[in-house]
Amino acid sequence: MHDSTSKAFRARFALTPVALLALAVLQPQLARAQDAAPMVLRPSAQLREDIPGAQARELPIFLEGEHVFGRPDLETVVEGGAQLRRGDTLIRADRLEYYQPDDLARARGNVHLNRAGNVFEGPLLELKVESFEGFFTQPHYRFLRNDAYGQADRVDFIDDKRAIIRNATYTTCQARPGPSWMPDWILRAASIRIDNEEETGQATNAVLSFKGLPILPIPGLSFPLSDKRKSGVLPPTIGLDNLNGVELTLPYYWNIAPNRDATLYPTLMTRRGVDLGAEFRYLESAYNGQVRANYMPGDSLRHRDRWGFAARHDGAIFSGSPLGPLGLNLNLNRVSDDNYWRDFSRTTASLTQRLLANDGALSWARGDLSVMARALKWQVLQDVDAPIVPPYDRLPQVVARYARDRLPLGLETLLEADSTRFEAPRRLTGQPNAHRTFAFAQISRPWQTPGWFVTPKLQLHATRYQFDAPLANGATSAARAVPTASLDSGLVFERDASFFGRSFRQTLEPRAFYVYTPFREQSLLPNYDTALKDFNFATIYTENEFVGNDRISDTHLLTLGASTRLLDAQTGAEAARFGVAQRLRFKDQRVVLPGGTPVSERLSDLLFGATINWTPQWSLDSTVQYNPKTGRSERSTLGGRYNPGNYRVVSAAYRLQRGMSEQLDLGWQWPLNDLWGDRGQNLGPGRGEGEGRWYSVGRLNLSLKDRRVVDTIVGLEYDAGCWLGRIVFERLQSSTNTANKRILFQLEFVGFTRLGTNALQRLKENIPRYQYLREEVRPPSRFTNYD
Repeated sequence: MHDSTSKAFRARFALTPVALLALAVLQPQLARAQDAAPMVLRPSAQLREDIPGAQARELPIFLEGEHVFGRPDLETVVEGGAQLRRGDTLIRADRLEYYQPDDLARARGNVHLNRAGNVFEGPLLELKVESFEGFFTQPHYRFLRNDAYGQADRVDFIDDKRAIIRNATYTTCQARPGPSWMPDWILRAASIRIDNEEETGQATNAVLSFKGLPILPIPGLSFPLSDKRKSGVLPPTIGLDNLNGVELTLPYYWNIAPNRDATLYPTLMTRRGVDLGAEFRYLESAYNGQVRANYMPGDSLRHRDRWGFAARHDGAIFSGSPLGPLGLNLNLNRVSDDNYWRDFSRTTASLTQRLLANDGALSWARGDLSVMARALKWQVLQDVDAPIVPPYDRLPQVVARYARDRLPLGLETLLEADSTRFEAPRRLTGQPNAHRTFAFAQISRPWQTPGWFVTPKLQLHATRYQFDAPLANGATSAARAVPTASLDSGLVFERDASFFGRSFRQTLEPRAFYVYTPFREQSLLPNYDTALKDFNFATIYTENEFVGNDRISDTHLLTLGASTRLLDAQTGAEAARFGVAQRLRFKDQRVVLPGGTPVSERLSDLLFGATINWTPQWSLDSTVQYNPKTGRSERSTLGGRYNPGNYRVVSAAYRLQRGMSEQLDLGWQWPLNDLWGDRGQNLGPGRGEGEGRWYSVGRLNLSLKDRRVVDTIVGLEYDAGCWLGRIVFERLQSSTNTANKRILFQLEFVGFTRLGTNALQRLKENIPRYQYLREEVRPPSRFTNYD
């Protein structure tokens, strides 16, 4: 059978056993359909990114072209603008032959293959359509997921997920007009194996070139096609440190399972030796955690072996128990010596402090009752120039808590019991160790409406101590019982208001809080876990001025305060909040911490607070503790942020504690191109090289009292479209007179790999609201590249 058409007519049909006969019958109708209005694609929720295998096998093949001839159920030949479409596969060519018994398509001349958005173009294609087995000669290709492209001598399609590209190139640099253009970076390889199921690429006998210079010969390299995890050697990281010298790390990542992985971090430090690091992470339905360990044999800096260990576990055990599951929480931290925090300042954050907690807790809860058993032991890293009084170990601590809020008459109650053994070296603490038993009972009756609230409350604190050495009065035990009564009340007024052309719902919320606690002698009791509460809006309306259970303040005072809020009339968002509060003391407070003095001032300092979020771009937060007698602030915090758009943020915070510290903290990310009028956004994958943008990033912590910089991280980022460059200088204070300094540099080839130090991680950890210049929100759709 042979059928041909004029160039004005294009045949289109689904290939079935009667397709060719139907074509002859339908030809007049198809000819008339040419003059109808073109079809318009509409969005549909039925469109799928992937087509299930069973459904894909049932899909018909559609052929289209200017000349069609062939034999039913055997072969079909299409010439002139030939097209074959089946599911997410499209083939276009000058001539296309399809052999039905073998499901084989042969295409010649200007061949274009689109498979789920991945495009190949070249002179010759042979392909089994359903199994997607075949080859493509001299192809140019482009991958949808990362917009990478290249050319090769040949592509062998193994199946619909895997292919091998022979004598290939690979880059994400977008071509620019001109015969002399070359991509800024390009990978040339004897072969590249593409695995879209694992979303990885494997290059062999490859060379990575940057700016025309070969920078990395690679016998074998595995690289990601997406952010999906994969096992293998990660790109090496290189850094320069004043303490360690040149640092070279060659990480290996092991993707053990979807919910488990491990990373090895062998690091060569030219001034110190080799540090062997490893991290293991796990995530289960009932628990999760991670373990990190480092070991450096023969550290040249201290002439000894060094090690550090950190582990965290959170979750439940014995889930099938009749009594319900037990919660298990572990936080373990241990290092080899007192200088570890100073010499390994960039290890796990929990190991870079001088107080290392080793904490384990078992917990159980059912309904209103909860019980916890805990053991806590500290490792204190001492410094002869700045010694630390160690906190007390809790070996063990048992806590029970019962809370009920739906009692008769609207009453609410809280019962708590705590039994703890406190231990620490007595030569350092200057007081005996003890076993302390503490009980707390509270009952309240809240009344609350939209316009007002009143909450009367009664409390009783009872404590008993058993000491391992006598107190100053010779006693080896002590007991104390302290009652407390309080009354909290407030009003809420609302009105419609307008400020600076904006409509608001404004509130006025006065509040009064009265508390009375009689005096009980506590001056001889040691202090194991108690400190004075911070003076702020969260604590000024509380009964006890101490946190912890060794001191209960004798209190007879009234706290008066008021706040006002501006709520957007349309969205309800809070645009501004202002508050003021002050305590009126009716008698002296005699209960103080060891070494403290009684409080005799009848009026406390005034507390002022303001939070303003007038626009999404600007925010301001401030708290001032003002002493009316001296006429100056005792403590002040003032923070602000300006964030007018992506990759543009400046934040600043000022903190003053009179007589102790005065600090200024600055952080920013900003495009330097704004200075010369180029206010575009980051390049993205569609903007060509040569139009790069510079970004300044950094964070500074300055001590205004000492007139010096404490910690610093400043750097530059360069976005060239298909590659990013970063150079960062980091300075961390390790003692009063010394600091660790490091230079980090990183070269990122977009859609391929990163070389250098992990500067990106440091920027994310230190700069508030830092944005990665290549953060992909969602994978691209195959329908964005459908033809």
